[in-house]
Amino acid sequence: MALAEKDPYIRSFALLREKVPSFAQYPFHLPAIRDLDRIALHPKVTYIVGENGMGKSTLLEALAVAWGFNPEGGTMNFNFSTQDSHSTLYQYIRIVRGVNKPRDGFFFRAETYYNLATNIDQMDREPGFGGKIIDSYGGKSLHEQSHGESFFSAFLHRFGGNGLYILDEPEAALSPFKQLSMLSRIHALVNKNSQFIISTHSPILMAYPDAALYQLTTEGIQPTRLEETDHYVITRQFLNNRERMLKELFLDE
Repeated sequence: MALAEKDPYIRSFALLREKVPSFAQYPFHLPAIRDLDRIALHPKVTYIVGENGMGKSTLLEALAVAWGFNPEGGTMNFNFSTQDSHSTLYQYIRIVRGVNKPRDGFFFRAETYYNLATNIDQMDREPGFGGKIIDSYGGKSLHEQSHGESFFSAFLHRFGGNGLYILDEPEAALSPFKQLSMLSRIHALVNKNSQFIISTHSPILMAYPDAALYQLTTEGIQPTRLEETDHYVITRQFLNNRERMLKELFLDE
């Protein structure tokens, strides 16, 4: 049975508002967090989008840590920490789980992916009885690949299906062509009973047709459509009116 025909791994999550110590302190003062009640997640793909500083990564991090992932990313088995900088928001998040449990999972953070790659290399240098961890990522050290190649190695080799995948700005090192390839990979994994929760600035990655999309603004969190996001509107305006917009941008004050 396809995932869309049954419960997602995470049905929804909510802020335990009665337990929040103060809505005047970080991160609870952020409009999207301050007004957060309950967010229903799509069984296939859910997007969390918005301008810088709106709290996308903070919200995604809290959801991932509340589920059990390492704050700096990886699978449930990773527990490394290079800098304890994650917020306490995860302590105030309640997750409503579906009936089924994922057999795979990964929290991808573009911001800390270098740390993850370093940790894999370090663990593979230690003596052990099992195979090398890097074999699950294509067999080549992530540090010996370009930034974009190392990103896509995880998407292509490590993500196996029947999984919960939480991705924070996965497009950071991907060309437009690779973003299209990423969409194709997402679709293949969705067809293998996977659920994605993605924070992104890329209109290309936002284009998965069977998805929910939430935009974080100074007014809070609102469901929206791709064509209504600032990312799509501004990109379309620029491509359709490049010369006029460049003139406006380069006007001397």
